[in-house]
Amino acid sequence: MKVIIVGAGKVGYQLVESLVNENHDVIVIDSNQSVIDKLNDNFDVLALKGNGVSSRLLEKLDCASADLLIAVTDSDEANIVSCITAKRLGTNSVIARVRNPEYVAELEFMQKNLDIAYIINPELAAAREIVRLLLNTHTSYAVDLANGRVRISEVPLDVNNEITNKQIKDLDLPDAVIIAAIARNGSVIIPNGFDYIYPKDILYVMGERTAVDNFARGMGVLVDNNKVRNVLIIGGGKTAFYLASKLEQLNINVKIIEENLERCRELAESLNETLILHGDGTDIALLKAENIEEMDAFVALTGYDEENLLVSVLAKQLGAKKVIAKVSRSNYASIVETIGLDSAVSPKLITARDILRIIRGGRILSMSLLIGGRAEVVEIIPQEGTPIVNKPLKDVGIPKGVIIGAIFRDDQIIIPNGNSMIKSTDRVIVFTLESLIEQVKKLFNANGGRGPVSELINSAKNSGGAAPL
Repeated sequence: MKVIIVGAGKVGYQLVESLVNENHDVIVIDSNQSVIDKLNDNFDVLALKGNGVSSRLLEKLDCASADLLIAVTDSDEANIVSCITAKRLGTNSVIARVRNPEYVAELEFMQKNLDIAYIINPELAAAREIVRLLLNTHTSYAVDLANGRVRISEVPLDVNNEITNKQIKDLDLPDAVIIAAIARNGSVIIPNGFDYIYPKDILYVMGERTAVDNFARGMGVLVDNNKVRNVLIIGGGKTAFYLASKLEQLNINVKIIEENLERCRELAESLNETLILHGDGTDIALLKAENIEEMDAFVALTGYDEENLLVSVLAKQLGAKKVIAKVSRSNYASIVETIGLDSAVSPKLITARDILRIIRGGRILSMSLLIGGRAEVVEIIPQEGTPIVNKPLKDVGIPKGVIIGAIFRDDQIIIPNGNSMIKSTDRVIVFTLESLIEQVKKLFNANGGRGPVSELINSAKNSGGAAPL
């Protein structure tokens, strides 16, 4: 597939890395020469300095032959114009990143009338993810698949957990639960029965929802009365605005601490019930004055990863029950795992996930990036005639690093073994290292997910998975 990416910031760079790993033909346009040099040094792509709005440049790159153009510059207006120009010049499909809250009400109009197939709003997507985490009764990350019947839960272990220092084969795991991965000292391990579980490991446990919840409860990471009523947010950017708006709709009490006085005024005018406080969210005296120990949740959404991590640790020490931090740098994922935070949210990874799911094919119903993007959970419908269908899994040749976690068939959840067979009507939950996603596609998809992008986008809209933002 030929893909043109306009803008090589955090999201654009993540997309380049993922698409190159999947052997797509990638062209990148960015106005910063140092970014272009970095791309050319690290990836097999055509990276050019220029303006993605320029019809001359797009024509020079033969955008009419491109399957997809993705515009993710810092300017909403430039992204929209770049997409309109590319469509007029013959590009098959286009995706624009649009972040301004004032445009949210216009997204449907833009899609229908400007022929922009898919619009991504990272801050709105991040806010939705944070709401999901806040309403989750697990104290750590958990995600549901197969219409809520399958759950994958992050289970951090301490020295007192009874399952530590044992081999997996010796654990008394429920039949409907598997350990899909272990995060240890910044590395990802896809375990077998002979691997040991150690203190400070983080397990990624997958299986039937009730069974996973029971396991998580036994490990102390599920709290049944974990209802959120009061939330304190540090940082008053776009994500904070979207988050507060959604929490207001749920009748949850919200406070936002923002250092910029003018932004405080803007938030106070835009939000109905949220209390806006002008101050420094890293000030211990201010946090104590706002009774942080009584907060059900603390969310750090400043523009600086380091500040978010540090103030989140502080909030946890001061008594906040659930702590979530926004981070942009993927290599901070391992830090989050070790400093005791409940969850981290990356708008960059969320945006990349949504775009990658469209590109990979309409038969992928949902997808989650885990462990800083180094692992993925994919819910996929296999095509008839592919290697995974109608033969025992032990005979398929599934690569090491890929786990078939669950099969959803006739409203039943099957935790497969080597003798299990997958049908073309099944929905299959796959846990895989990011580097092996291309091999997963070959197992499940006869054409490797390279059909017409417009068809894929239509399927994505109607599949019940990630919807246009």
